[in-house]
Amino acid sequence: MSVVGIDVGYQNCYIGVARSGGIETIANEYSDRCTPACVSLASKNRMIGNAAKSQMTTNFKNTVHGFKKFHGRAFDDPLVQVEKPKLPYSLHKLPNGNTGIKVRYLDEDKVFTVEQITGMLLTKLKETSESALKKPVVDCVVSVPSFFTDAERRSVFDATQIAGLNCLRLINDTTAVALAYGIYKQDLPTPEERPRNVVFVDMGHSSFQVSITAFNKGKLKVLATAFDLYLGGRNMDEALVDYFCEEFKNKYKINVRENPRALLRLHQECEKLKKLMSANSSDLPLNIECFMNDIDVSGRMNRGQFEDMSAQYLMRVEMPLKAVLEQSKLSRDDIYAVEIVGGATRIPAVKERIAKFFGKDISTTLNADEAVARGCALQCAILSPAFKVREFSITDVVPFPITLRWKTPTEDGVGECEVFSKNHAAPFSKVITFHKKEPFDLEAFYSCPQELPYPDHRIGCFSVQNVAPQPEGESSKVKVKVRVNVHGIFSVSSASLIEKQKGEGEDMQIDSEPMVQNEGRAEDQVSWTSFNKKSICFHTVTKKVRKIYEYCCYLLLSCDIVCVFLSSQHQMIIQDKLVKEQNDAKNAVEEYVYDLRDKLCGIYEKYITEDDSNRLTLMLEDTENWLYEDGEDQPKQVYEEKLDALKRLGQPIQVRHREHEDRPRAFEELGKKLQIYMKFVDSYKQKDERYLHLSAEEMSIVERCVKEGMVWLNSRLNAQSKLGVTQDPIVKVADIIDKIQELEDVCNQGSTCQKPTVEEAPEVNDQNSEAHNDPAARQAAEGKGDAKGSQQTKPGTKEMEVD
Repeated sequence: MSVVGIDVGYQNCYIGVARSGGIETIANEYSDRCTPACVSLASKNRMIGNAAKSQMTTNFKNTVHGFKKFHGRAFDDPLVQVEKPKLPYSLHKLPNGNTGIKVRYLDEDKVFTVEQITGMLLTKLKETSESALKKPVVDCVVSVPSFFTDAERRSVFDATQIAGLNCLRLINDTTAVALAYGIYKQDLPTPEERPRNVVFVDMGHSSFQVSITAFNKGKLKVLATAFDLYLGGRNMDEALVDYFCEEFKNKYKINVRENPRALLRLHQECEKLKKLMSANSSDLPLNIECFMNDIDVSGRMNRGQFEDMSAQYLMRVEMPLKAVLEQSKLSRDDIYAVEIVGGATRIPAVKERIAKFFGKDISTTLNADEAVARGCALQCAILSPAFKVREFSITDVVPFPITLRWKTPTEDGVGECEVFSKNHAAPFSKVITFHKKEPFDLEAFYSCPQELPYPDHRIGCFSVQNVAPQPEGESSKVKVKVRVNVHGIFSVSSASLIEKQKGEGEDMQIDSEPMVQNEGRAEDQVSWTSFNKKSICFHTVTKKVRKIYEYCCYLLLSCDIVCVFLSSQHQMIIQDKLVKEQNDAKNAVEEYVYDLRDKLCGIYEKYITEDDSNRLTLMLEDTENWLYEDGEDQPKQVYEEKLDALKRLGQPIQVRHREHEDRPRAFEELGKKLQIYMKFVDSYKQKDERYLHLSAEEMSIVERCVKEGMVWLNSRLNAQSKLGVTQDPIVKVADIIDKIQELEDVCNQGSTCQKPTVEEAPEVNDQNSEAHNDPAARQAAEGKGDAKGSQQTKPGTKEMEVD
């Protein structure tokens, strides 16, 4: 079983895998450990990752990127409407109000959900993992921003299901980084000692996250999190784009924003320029050839100018840092270290502001790009039974306070209770006791809409049914269990009716029970299954307890829809495979045309007549023209037939060349073998004592085989010498090799049967041996006997017989 952690970023993705030697970040088919979060849809197939990124300027209307922000969001969401004008592709309002992505695929206008697009990306990452690991990949842990709400987390989880993955946990980015940092530390304080507090700052392409984590040996506890959803490296890129758009407008009289392709190219170049300025403070050029209207453009920028135009964004760096410090109730002196990750933290001005706020040097011991994926892989290894990992417990936090609301018979008619406060420990379960006489609904929502980076503060509505008064007419006691699970998702996991309990009017109390991460895993999977149904009703009845409730969640994909999307995903994978096979067949024809044409003017030139060469060259030219005209898009079988037709003419030339090059060495080898065996026969005839033990019949067979071999060799040499190099050979290298093998099979039996020599007997130390007990034998063994006894046996004599 493979253990995989996936960091799905706004711009790029990374895959971490757990192996026996530790955690690795694996590379894709481009030998790149970074895979762009990009999906391009075309008339015949999809391209995902690096291949899709190359289509951003050529197929910009159908190349989707930056879609992570749309998870779980309605089309009318203010964030979606702000992003919409910046995108080269089109957004579409789905029937349920969610955000869809409209593209042209298979020559039809298609609208895909964000879950489907992310599912495509995750499928690609899954295939990359399986290719590197040489085994199937199912279990995974996927990262999400710490500020993601329930709807956004459920949307990402649905995407993992569409990709055919079993997501063991959705883990917050900064929590994954903290795990990657702490699990290898050998000097952490013991549980009884004061914890080590570390700040983790993650500024990526589009968002800024901060968390403070307390470490003890074998565990970490997130104390607080803060964020800026709209601050990242992208803001600095846009500042540069705005500057150069204005400069090019004045300098070259062109409006870049009217040309989506040119605007995309400018974004890419500005991003490169930003990275260069992080390492170099001098003036740096920006040059783009044939930028727009066949105009080459150029400009210059230095780090000082860049920081001035980015000042409004740099000012916002301190706000999340201040917020997280206040929430954790720690002082700067309580902070042990400040670790930074994320591509945008490489900007010197960002690092300076972070270091200045905490009054200490920042630490870069973690890989800024890969730390999240490595932490995800570690968490997957901890959760997976296939790996034995050092015990390390994780306690995360609830980023936004959650409140339950229900109807009451009081004056205002509403009861409320905040069940999870901000930065409450998670995963965590609580049991709330109600005294009710009839069914009631529980509505869950986020308590502080003004602090929520999401327009809809509702989470879900839970209907507790089959509640009736006790036989005595009193209220029934109902226990409702609520929890935030390992994915950071809130749910009502059960509602139990306690029968024959006396109550006093309307009442409510809360009992808490923290969820143990590893022990609660199976239960979490069951509850997640519940999330994928529109409504659930438990009818389990015991003597005292009946568990029933129905759950209706906002913005939730049903199991049926997920299955439809999964089936659609499989069909697209099949279509991609067919197109790949078609392209491979076409490329094989094109490659053969170029290769054969070059060799006809080179190494194959003397192996083909001039007329045949002209005829074949013309055929190659016709095939090349066909490839770029009628053969641009043909079935796989047509390309295979074209290749076979070319090979019928080309392979004989290839064979003549290969045979002409290898035949002399093969003939030489056969000649050497024949000479060796002829000398062997002559030695026998001259009574060489080494071969006198062989019979005349054996030698007759050898001699006959050698003579036949000589006749065969001479006849083939003569016949071949009469042929030109443009003619097919009369004898092939394979025939010569077979003849050599035939010769060896017959002759080696005789030539290797020389009479063996007898070496001097070794000294015998065995006290019980016959030589030790017999003085004469002992003297012979020691070489002290008479001349006859001490004489060494000569090879070929009759003094020793060999059976």
